[in-house]
Amino acid sequence: MKEQINGMSLGPVPPKRYEGEMIISNSFLILAILSALWGIVSSLVIASFLSKRGVKINYLFFKVLMFKYIHQYRTITMQESGRPGPWYYSFVVSMNLALLLAVVGIVLRVT
Repeated sequence: MKEQINGMSLGPVPPKRYEGEMIISNSFLILAILSALWGIVSSLVIASFLSKRGVKINYLFFKVLMFKYIHQYRTITMQESGRPGPWYYSFVVSMNLALLLAVVGIVLRVT
């Protein structure tokens, strides 16, 4: 179906988006942002833990070195208790969940 104004064709009309679809898509994207924020909180707690253990934390390049610090946290907690600490799992689960929710939210918005 083509829309016309004063006899001029404007091309195909895009399908109408229903308000409910946008609300669901936005909900997934908001949950993705909240999950990513929880991952950031987890990484900051891990940095604090490492700092107390004598590991130098470079806050200027924190985003670049974050995975190194996560690995160091896992290694130290494995040596102390025999299993990774709870903030390791908190970081991994929250970041994976953020990725999954963002993909679902974007797919719902595009389709």
